[in-house]
Amino acid sequence: MPYKLHFISLGCAKNVVNCEQMMYLCRQAGHTIQPEPEGADVAVVNTCGFLSSASEEAIEHILRMAELKKIGQLKKILVTGCMTQRYQGDVLKELPEVDGVLGTGSFKSIVSAVEDVMTGARASFFDSVDAPIDEFGRMLTTPGHYAYLRIAEGCGNWCAFCIIPKLRGKYRSRPMDKVLEEAAWLAGQGVKELIVIAQDITRYGTDWDGQHHLADLLEALCKLDFHWIRLHYLYPDQIDGHLIDVIGREPKILKYLDIPLQHCNDNILRRMNRRGDKAYIEDLLDKLRDRIPGLALRTSIITGLPGEDEAAFEELCQFLWDQRMPRAGVFPYSPEEGTPAAKMEHVPTEEAERRAELVVNIQSRIMDEWNEERMGETLEVLCEGFDSQAMSYVGRSYAESPDIDGKIYFTAGSGVEAGTFVSVRITGAMDGELTGELVESPRS
Repeated sequence: MPYKLHFISLGCAKNVVNCEQMMYLCRQAGHTIQPEPEGADVAVVNTCGFLSSASEEAIEHILRMAELKKIGQLKKILVTGCMTQRYQGDVLKELPEVDGVLGTGSFKSIVSAVEDVMTGARASFFDSVDAPIDEFGRMLTTPGHYAYLRIAEGCGNWCAFCIIPKLRGKYRSRPMDKVLEEAAWLAGQGVKELIVIAQDITRYGTDWDGQHHLADLLEALCKLDFHWIRLHYLYPDQIDGHLIDVIGREPKILKYLDIPLQHCNDNILRRMNRRGDKAYIEDLLDKLRDRIPGLALRTSIITGLPGEDEAAFEELCQFLWDQRMPRAGVFPYSPEEGTPAAKMEHVPTEEAERRAELVVNIQSRIMDEWNEERMGETLEVLCEGFDSQAMSYVGRSYAESPDIDGKIYFTAGSGVEAGTFVSVRITGAMDGELTGELVESPRS
């Protein structure tokens, strides 16, 4: 019989796609997807488990659902995703309010899990995380003008601080024809900004024949009806000249690259099983800037990694000043159980957090300088609607990725619909975000 289902997706964009796939399968089975948990038969909490803090956030959401269940506003709770994969049997044991669990290799079993819990059984599905990627449809949850395109699953980098290969399995590229088929469908849905995602998109296709195929895929995607194509994430050791050429010459590919560096110190990079050294990284960044004019770089930085003494931290700070990357996510090191780095000696958590704050301050000043250089420029902006609190329209340029970077606030003399591209002259900044004014009529 049909049931009413509510989905909660936590964590990264890959989780968003998995959640959209589960919603699609449930809708195909005749169930109703509703936006609120109150009155639902089943709430599905799709979790992140990359860090302990992410698992804590997931538990908070589960307990909120448990409160609704307790007062009769919700019948069953299913928990899926990385946290369940990481802790498996512990979830049902430690959270008796939960009625069923699915691991990251079992999203396809969501319909069976719903049926199980609604008939009184306790569902538990944990298929292989290394199995071939299942291909099925999606129920889009992002705003109509942008969507994610997942091109691979898993990771083969085995960075010493990271648990993801254990949670998501070995690196598996989706067949290119399947990726392009889904991309064509997204274009037909009116998606204007396609965001290409995987744990590491630069290794796309290397599991087939040892060759890199991301550049080939991007050239094919550029032939489809997208206005923008954005890339997340590119690992530095796999960026070759052909890929740089394609990114530089294709106007649809945004000149915004998210390259997780984590650190610059040679000893730390080696201990963390990161390929390449500081000299390689600096040469790569110089090459990218030289061959991709106007490039906005984003990276990820971890402070307090094993081996980071004061000298290594000062080296990191100087590196960031020298490189002037306008976008950076900064995280204090978290020793995650099950990773090699967790067994290594590292600075206390309080010190890692202090160093992270110092890096955030550095990045804030770099971003302010970068914003100052934008004054008077006219940027192409994708409008995302009207912000009633700021009393202005809000959107993003090539340099702002959704839910990661900031936004651009702008005034307009007449209405601008969400999903339209406009030209905005930058006139100021507000708490690190740019402000401006519309300079011509919106275009779709």
